Amino acid sequence: MKHGNIHVKMSEKEATQEKKCSHRTELYIEVPPTCLPIVYSPEYNITFMGLEKLHPFDAGKWGKVIHFLKEEQFITDGNIVEAREATEEDLLVVHTKRYLNKLKNHILEGSREWSLVVATITEIPPLLFLPNFLVQRKVLRPLRTQTGGTIMAGKLAMDRGWAINVGGGFHHCSSDKGGGFCAYADITLAIKFLFERVEGVSKATIIDLDAHQGNGHERDFLEDRRVYIMDVYNRYIYPGDGYAKRAIKRKVELDWGTEDQEYLQKVELHSEGALNETRPDIIIYNAGTDILDGDPLGGLAISPQGIVKRDEIVFRAARRHGIPILMVTSGGYQKKTARIIADSILNLHRQGLVGGGATEEAGPSLVPLMMSKSVSAGAPLSVL
Repeated sequence: MKHGNIHVKMSEKEATQEKKCSHRTELYIEVPPTCLPIVYSPEYNITFMGLEKLHPFDAGKWGKVIHFLKEEQFITDGNIVEAREATEEDLLVVHTKRYLNKLKNHILEGSREWSLVVATITEIPPLLFLPNFLVQRKVLRPLRTQTGGTIMAGKLAMDRGWAINVGGGFHHCSSDKGGGFCAYADITLAIKFLFERVEGVSKATIIDLDAHQGNGHERDFLEDRRVYIMDVYNRYIYPGDGYAKRAIKRKVELDWGTEDQEYLQKVELHSEGALNETRPDIIIYNAGTDILDGDPLGGLAISPQGIVKRDEIVFRAARRHGIPILMVTSGGYQKKTARIIADSILNLHRQGLVGGGATEEAGPSLVPLMMSKSVSAGAPLSVL
């Protein structure tokens, strides 16, 4: 017991030190109240000489989601938030300098080592032979912009009660290692930014419902008691990271071909259980659509309607407990996933869980409390 108290005191001290050394960032901007807390940029989409087609990931799905939401007149260019690219200083809040340098071109034994690390992370071998400046511009900048979008959406979720980054969810990347098309640890970054910059945010819950184990954020928060991780995934597929699994507080391992009924029952049971077990200040919801039946990498058999219902279950649980929620879209390797993501967001709107005054419905005390927690845009806490 005594040992536990010492641990808590140390983490409080570390948190205070973190707040003092916050750098100035352009990601915590003030957003007009007329904007929905939906974050996106055309820069998200990866198109480069057709190379993006060599990976099963639909590297333009984020733009398609926005297109469908505009078609349904839920959003316009004027009422969503444009994501900004995370700078190197932003990334260094979590990432090591050594790791970020690995993503850049450097000299190895007198010859150029082109883009080996990026080619490995994105699983697109031809990137190995491209000059790194092109890889930075055409592949890594879109991923940095999505990462900035997740960080921005974290603050928006605290301000408005909910936020959606129509991108992000790079849950295989940790502070010093990328993988599985994940080059930056946006989930870890969003949480660390909140811990550093938003008063009263000291606990977070990650609900990771991508088909794959979220080993990146799990490695980052392995020793951090402030972060509770629930992970529901296919036990037989990538990454099978046994070391990272030790960070999971609520682990739900699924079998090949799991279908709607069993899946939705488990999601509802465990989402409620996780939020009853600890009362977080924010939920980060990793809403991968690679659980869809027929996905070449996910190995599960969830219907489009099942995915829509899954997202509703998680948002309802957040609403019931009065906890702000940030959703990121993560994996999904079929062309039809963009339509499903859009349909899910539209359903959340129809159910009164996002948009159209959803924040006012979050409870009489939640919104004022959240508004009072946020710090001014870009200002380091040391000058407040």
